[in-house]
Amino acid sequence: MHNGDSQDSLNSLHSNTNNNYYYTRPYSDASKNVSYKIRNHEKNNSGFKEGASNNGKGFRNFVVNGLNQRKFHNNLLLNRKGNGLGTNAGLALGSVSSSSSRGIRSSKFGDRLGKLDWGSQNLIPFEKNFYHEHESVSSLSNEQVDQIRKERKITIIAGENVPKPITSFVASGFPSFLIDALYRTGFTEPTAIQVQGWPVALSGHDMIGIAETGSGKTLGFLLPAMIHIRAQPRLRYGDGPICLVLAPTRELVEQIREQANQFGSILKLRNTAIYGGVSKRPQQVSIRNGVEICIACPGRLIDLLEEGYTNLSRVTYLVLDEADRMLDMGFEPQIRKLVSQIRPDRQTLLWSATWPKEVQKLARDLCREVPIHINVGSVDALKASHNIKQYVDVIEESEKKAKLKMFLSQVMVESTPKVLIFCETKKGADILTKELRLDGWPALCIHGDKKQEERTWVLNEFRTGASPIMIATDVAARGLDIKDINFVINFDFPNQIEDYIHRIGRTGRAGATGVSLSFFTPDKYRMASDLIRVLREARQKIPQELFRLSPPNKRTRPRNTGFRRNNPNSLPLGGSNNRTYRDLQR
Repeated sequence: MHNGDSQDSLNSLHSNTNNNYYYTRPYSDASKNVSYKIRNHEKNNSGFKEGASNNGKGFRNFVVNGLNQRKFHNNLLLNRKGNGLGTNAGLALGSVSSSSSRGIRSSKFGDRLGKLDWGSQNLIPFEKNFYHEHESVSSLSNEQVDQIRKERKITIIAGENVPKPITSFVASGFPSFLIDALYRTGFTEPTAIQVQGWPVALSGHDMIGIAETGSGKTLGFLLPAMIHIRAQPRLRYGDGPICLVLAPTRELVEQIREQANQFGSILKLRNTAIYGGVSKRPQQVSIRNGVEICIACPGRLIDLLEEGYTNLSRVTYLVLDEADRMLDMGFEPQIRKLVSQIRPDRQTLLWSATWPKEVQKLARDLCREVPIHINVGSVDALKASHNIKQYVDVIEESEKKAKLKMFLSQVMVESTPKVLIFCETKKGADILTKELRLDGWPALCIHGDKKQEERTWVLNEFRTGASPIMIATDVAARGLDIKDINFVINFDFPNQIEDYIHRIGRTGRAGATGVSLSFFTPDKYRMASDLIRVLREARQKIPQELFRLSPPNKRTRPRNTGFRRNNPNSLPLGGSNNRTYRDLQR
């Protein structure tokens, strides 16, 4: 497809007779078009307002009053031709709902929880070392151990008496029925973080695990947790959980719970998911009835503790997943408040994709012994997966939407890849979603102001491919476990390089390859140096414009760089090198 033809299709809005409006764009190929037909009656009765301005900015805005994406989608009359786009192909426009029920809590949140004096309490001893080294592991020489770690890019940063790594499920020491379940699930061998993490966790050590997303860390802490739980006395009425997993977002909590259900059912272990944005009542009932594993966002769990529905006195296995993101979201006071309710001789496992100073300090404070620190991949925290082909397009702010639409026109012509687009703000995500849907693209939006029911629906539509384009903010997309995302687009470049690494880590997971495309505008010049380091480490092409923006070349904020679209060192559409975004797939 030629760029001109694509653009003509994207911009074709035709009025027709019978008071109908038609919007057509190519999707799978030139012969498979989708026409959206919206009657004026439907438009008027749905609160659909055209031409409204936004704070005087004068852009074309479409507002859906009081309706979320799913409900408004169901009110539209859709006509589909060809294969169609699935159930969500209509012109479903996202609406900004009321303030987030999960909003970041203040430091005073949780003050109703009493301060426990653990020194005065007679704590019942518990067992936390269940590891029996397999004979195939015991026979490994130091040279063989080093070779195993080197091949899997495992580095032991700190810790003493570190167990030898394993190379098979049989050598893990898990019961045979758990090993059989792993094979039935499709796993063939432990991932790098499991190779070293399982022996450490089963030995009862405090542990820090630094690994890129999609590395298998969830089972890295869940399976040892289940072995730990089986060795403890049974829960009595009124007891709280034995294993507590803290995570930053609802989606990550649900993904962890999915694997806890899958493997916990074999051991008859109960679990619950605790997070905001949904009714408290089912969560109150489930946790009061007793569960061995509690997977929770910090805020809602503190709510239930203050209301007396549970306690943390039985917790002996504590996991902090995505610790760096929880700190970024301002959850440190809540984490510390929750940990103060847990016995100090617990086993603590802290997992993170990066290792900033804030996470280092939290780890020092929470771990009661020197933790064994495992790093998988580069020791440098500013490191992206080498399975991801990274492209950076240095452009002006005004060019971003046109570039995005051209990109979609080119990469979605011959196939239907999954595209995840990041925006900096919730408002920006809503606006971009509306504009793409008006141009006919099957895009949906997810962010913290969306209700949990809507977020779950959007994720399912994206996961199944019914809506292959999802626009998200950092908080909403953190921890997404969707293995077949083909492209990640940074529509708004993040303000921290760690966020850049987290974002593009949504693709290229579990050994697959992926592509990231980032729109880098001159106002982000302070991020240029960090981005150059990440690109250089991954041996990616670095645009010359990025070097020119990098300090000390830019000591003051640039007003207008005058970068041209056809500069051969960027990734424009066309230009002297005749590159197109479709080339990103090659």
